[in-house]
Amino acid sequence: METIWTAVARHISEASGAPFAIRSQQGVGGGCINTTTVLQDGKRRYFVKLNDAAHRSMFEAEAEGLGEIARTRTVRVPAPLCWGTADGSTYLVLEYLELGGADSRHLEQLGRQLAQMHRATRDRFGWQRDNTIGSTPQINTPSPDWVDFWRRQRLGFQLELAARNGRDLMRKGERLMAELGEFFRAYRPQPSLLHGDLWGGNVGAAGQQPVIFDPAVYYGDREADLAMTELFGGFSGRFYQAYREAWPLDAGYQTRKTLYNLYHILNHFNLFGGGYATQAEHMIDSLLGELR
Repeated sequence: METIWTAVARHISEASGAPFAIRSQQGVGGGCINTTTVLQDGKRRYFVKLNDAAHRSMFEAEAEGLGEIARTRTVRVPAPLCWGTADGSTYLVLEYLELGGADSRHLEQLGRQLAQMHRATRDRFGWQRDNTIGSTPQINTPSPDWVDFWRRQRLGFQLELAARNGRDLMRKGERLMAELGEFFRAYRPQPSLLHGDLWGGNVGAAGQQPVIFDPAVYYGDREADLAMTELFGGFSGRFYQAYREAWPLDAGYQTRKTLYNLYHILNHFNLFGGGYATQAEHMIDSLLGELR
């Protein structure tokens, strides 16, 4: 049987059109879901993600999502080269980028580029395939109705998972889901291409260009991407100013961002447990308070 690294080297050779023989492997950190390695042959480098073979569809969806963003020619993403399964493992080979931290200038540029990316649209919310948010399944069955999509495929899905994971928030959650349309009375979002998991850990810079990676792509309300940028510390003021100059936000965003970030906090509870359930409950209470 072919070893995983023999298979990866062969696939890189085939996909790139030039022979690739691994001369060095360097493990790199930065994630809790996959094993990540930089491969070199003396001239070229590639960034490789590994997981067990059962996660092949996760890598396929990630590669497809990176391609979806790249086709907009807006924000830079690492280009996927190839992916597959060998020796009980699945792999995804990406363009290697020398990434550093994004400073305020990069983030200002990202704000403009993200607004452009969000102008890529379709006629339905969702996507052509399911993917993952972290390691949690993310259901993307296309729907013409954003409120129904968010109710069933985002909040409802996570609330059901939370109940199975020992924290039943369904009583308050069902009240919120029943009244979801109230948050959209004067606001009709269009299906914008979203990164889907846009927090500071998934943003970097390569030279003068901002880079985004590890997407959970779907078409949804652009406010959902903006909301997540505020969830774990926020981006720079120049980022938000640049975005709003390119595409102003509706005043109701200040309330709806809690609704959108509730999805991610529920997901964090379902992945990591701890105090995220209490935080989610407070968010639900705050949103229900807006309806009184």
